[in-house]
Amino acid sequence: MKIDQASLDQIFLKARTANGFLDRPVPLELLREVYETASMGATSMNTQPTRYVFLLTPAQRARLLPAMSPGNLEKTRSAPMSVIIATDMQFYVHMPTIWHKSGIKEMFEGNAVLAQATATRNGTLGGAYFMIAARALGLDCGPMSGVDLAKVNAEFFDDGRFKANFVLNLGYGDPSLLFARNQRLSFEQACTVL
Repeated sequence: MKIDQASLDQIFLKARTANGFLDRPVPLELLREVYETASMGATSMNTQPTRYVFLLTPAQRARLLPAMSPGNLEKTRSAPMSVIIATDMQFYVHMPTIWHKSGIKEMFEGNAVLAQATATRNGTLGGAYFMIAARALGLDCGPMSGVDLAKVNAEFFDDGRFKANFVLNLGYGDPSLLFARNQRLSFEQACTVL
């Protein structure tokens, strides 16, 4: 069943990358709802390797600022909150609980290349699901890859188990700070039909 046009507009067609936010906090209950919705997105073998670190206060976000590129510094400083979208490189420790067949934890433990590729691919999917869920539940997203991920990892994940993927500012966007929408590639430019 196709969702209605208003929903499509909110999630994709009229949704925009937030470059600034209103001074309005994001309730923890809403973050929980966003996560629980996003967690239902498909990942291979239900691996669910994405981890979310919520930085709710200016002091917490200050730890992130040295890693941000100049163009993302003020956006992050003034956002109501930031989320580090990270990947658990040992996601497989949960496999006995979240997958219906035995031996999968051991399979990933014994194959570092497969485990890393699975974590990276599915961790990114989880970040995308989180953004879609946030938009569906009324929040605006400001995803940023203009960040020194090595610095983020050193500051927040010094044991190496989690690896930062990207940073997301989250809240209620200020429409006066939106950029003009950039062109999208056409179907013919981006798609091949065989």
